Amino acid sequence: MTAETNNQVLYHIEDLQKDYRGHTVLQIESLSIHRNEIIAIIGPSGSGKSTLLRVLNFLEPPTHGKLYFDGTAIEDVPSMKTRRRVTTVFQNPQLLNRSVKANVEFGLKIRGLSENHNQVMQTLERVGLAGLEQSNTSSLSGGELQRVALARSLVLNTEALLLDEPTSNLDPYNTSLIESLITEHHKMHNSTIVLVTHNLFQAKRLAQRCALMLDGKLVEVAPTNSFFEKSNDKRVSAFVHGDMVY
Repeated sequence: MTAETNNQVLYHIEDLQKDYRGHTVLQIESLSIHRNEIIAIIGPSGSGKSTLLRVLNFLEPPTHGKLYFDGTAIEDVPSMKTRRRVTTVFQNPQLLNRSVKANVEFGLKIRGLSENHNQVMQTLERVGLAGLEQSNTSSLSGGELQRVALARSLVLNTEALLLDEPTSNLDPYNTSLIESLITEHHKMHNSTIVLVTHNLFQAKRLAQRCALMLDGKLVEVAPTNSFFEKSNDKRVSAFVHGDMVY
């Protein structure tokens, strides 16, 4: 059984390359993302982490190579059914200029799902926004906005949840709360979570596996303990100890 058809693998990449204006920004020989795991993608700014996330969310088709999702090769425009099996929380989420509740309901409505008031309210309570459901997003703090964006994704309960720097620039309280929500969601729903983060401590706390990206390429993918404590690649060891490797 090949990697892309293994029922333990949700995503598989083979010889994938992504170019912008003739410049290669992503070049990955092979990567499998397992079902029900949290995998952290770390690396410096400009290393290709967010581009990889956009490929996994089907927003950026590969220039060359193959992307498989659930054993099926993804063409330039995947079906809407496939796209709706994945959701993303971006670093700077775009929210509707409406109430908190309207934002959290939005994904359910565009998927044609009947509105589930209890489900929405339970999700708002989980993210610490109970009592703010009628507040306009324009009145919220940065941490509250990020929690609205996370709630909007969590309520959909998709197979894959992609997180792009979900706690960037947040205070310790909101960082801790969002990390707890990610862990809780993973335990409750066995979702596959891909976490892009600059925060090495966050990767170590949350992920079962970690991957280092440099210059658009994967340097190493390994179980978290091995990645941080016993890496065979000097660049990984240098990076996790705070040394410059780029």
